This record gives sequence, structure tokens and C-alpha cells, in this order.
Amino acid sequence: MHYPRAAVWFFQAVTWRGSNRIFLGTFAGIVGSIYLFILLIDPYGMVPFSLPFDRALMSDQRQMYPQILRSGRYDSVVVGTSTSRLLDPVALDRVLGGHFASLAIPAATAVEQVHVIDYFRRTVAAPKAIIIGLDHEWCSRNGNAYISAHTAALERDFPAWAFDDSRWNDLGHLLNIPTLQEASHVVGHLLGRIPEKLRKDGFEVFVPPDATYDPARAHFLVYEQNDWRFPIPAHSTFSLGEVERNAMDFEPLTWLDESLASLPGATRKILIFPPLHAHAMLAAGPPGEARDAECKRRVTEIARRRGATLVDWRILSPLTREDANFWDPLHYRLPVAYRLIDDLGHAVNEGRESPDGSYRILVR
Repeated sequence: MHYPRAAVWFFQAVTWRGSNRIFLGTFAGIVGSIYLFILLIDPYGMVPFSLPFDRALMSDQRQMYPQILRSGRYDSVVVGTSTSRLLDPVALDRVLGGHFASLAIPAATAVEQVHVIDYFRRTVAAPKAIIIGLDHEWCSRNGNAYISAHTAALERDFPAWAFDDSRWNDLGHLLNIPTLQEASHVVGHLLGRIPEKLRKDGFEVFVPPDATYDPARAHFLVYEQNDWRFPIPAHSTFSLGEVERNAMDFEPLTWLDESLASLPGATRKILIFPPLHAHAMLAAGPPGEARDAECKRRVTEIARRRGATLVDWRILSPLTREDANFWDPLHYRLPVAYRLIDDLGHAVNEGRESPDGSYRILVR
């Protein structure tokens, strides 16, 4: 085989040092092009000099949420985990007023939620209302070793840089494969090929379509998947003395207290315990029930001290005992979410107690 003279000359003239320079130059050019693409598309809305277009929310990654508040469209937020994600901001606007956004994060730890609350306080000029969904992350942080390790790992990975006041220091965190994927998804949406994942206000129906609800599967997830097969008792007589209750450690509640204290006095503060299936509540047994009761007692004190309303759906009630209301032990169905919103409006605006005992107003 005969090669062209130019090719032969090139291979003869290039030394190892020269070939290394060519390789490094090519590699640097490719990486630089990728980085420039990420900076111009800016999927998280952080780069000060990115292309000026309205970005779609293409994932529920934590660094995606700050741009919702930076948009200036919202003066009220929902903070929590997946147990609060089905609270539709549009419906909340209707019953509570204001312009709500959902910043509830799947599996968010208490530390992450504190970051979100603080960012809301610092970013929104006149915060009107905040709803904080309180679940196991606030009341059962010091659980078993696996849960503690998982929580610590999430907190280490939380993008605190995305929730600070400087947008320039974000640039060093954007050159990675996940951000490149998000930038590609944004371009795909602009081209009409990929649908937007989240609404502009952060809302997403993350559960399956309600028309596909399968009672048999829900029953399995609630009663059998975690070996929760014992019968539900009518009530528990287990109780702890004052010494035992005072010895319980609820470190995140200190952060909750501080976060509420930092909010402006004019901000409406609403704390809720979202509903769980009754079997999930009783699965922890009497000690878990006593711990939950003590946590609620301390949250009640915080709510009174900070001028917050506190509404509790995490009780044994017709709502939580009805299997058909839940997809699994933790997640209720979409119609239930809209019922909660309507009930919340009555509870907050009118102080109306639940007609069927599905919720309790602990602090008005």
C-alpha cells in the first residue's frame, strides 16, 4: 500500500513530543467546546453570560430549583420531601393567595430543606407564605445506622454552591456529565423533541396516572413489601415518662426553629404533617408512636413561639386507614392531594376543624 507523500512526511516529521501536543490540544479543544456549550445553554440558570432564553425545567435535580425563585414570579413556596410534592401550587394560590412554587425535593434531608428555606428568605423580596411538610426527616433523623449513613451521604452531595448568593462560583461545578446531559435535554426541548419534566413553578405529578391505580399492588406495597403483616391495633397504651421524653434528641427541630425565626414577621408560616397510611404509622410500634408524639409536641411549641399554623394529617383517621387513598405507605394519590389543599385552606383561613377527623389543627 502506498501512502501520499504529504502523509508520509507528516508521520516522519511528528515526534513523540509533537504527537503529545496534538493529543493534548485536541483533548483541550473538545473539553473546552463541551464546557462552552454547557455555559451557553446553562440548564440550571446560573451563568451570568448564558444565552437569553426561557429555560425549561428538565429534571428534579437539586441544582435545578434555585432558578425557580430567581425568576421573580413566586412569593410563596412549599418545602418538604416527596410527601409534599403533590401539593399543586396553582391550587394553593386559589385557597391561600399568593404565587406558590414547589421546592419539595425527593428524599430531601432536613439540612437540605433548611438550605431551601434560607434561599427563599434571601431571594424573594417580600416572602408571603411558606408551607413546610414535616415528615420522618425532622422527627426520626437519628434512626438506624443505614438511614444515618444515607442521610449523611445526601448532605455531603447537596449542591450548597447553587443556593448561595454568588453565581460566579457556580462555574467550577458545571463541567460534568450530568450537567452536559441536562444541557442536551434543554436543547432537545427547544427543538420540540423532549417534553418539559417540571412545570415552571416546580410542580410535577411524580406518581403514576391515577387512572392506572392498581388496588392489589397498592395493598402489597402497604402491607407486605416491608413485612408489615401484623394487624392494626385500635390504639396503643405505651407511654414514656418526662425524663425519657426529654432525653429524646430531635436536632433538626432546632434548625426548624431558627429557620422560622429568620423569616419576616409578615410571612405566613404553615407547618403540616402530611398523611401516611395508618399501617405505616403503626409499623414503628409503640416506641415509634411515643417518639412521634414527642416530636409533634415540640413542633407545636415551636409553631406557637414563631407564630406558625400547624395542621396534622399524620394521625389514624378515615383518610389514613383507607387503602384506596395511597399508592404505597408514604405516598397518597392525586385526588387526596387536592383534598388536603382544600382542607388546608379551611383550616388556615377559617380555623375549621376536620368534619371527619382526618386532620387536627394543633396551632392556629
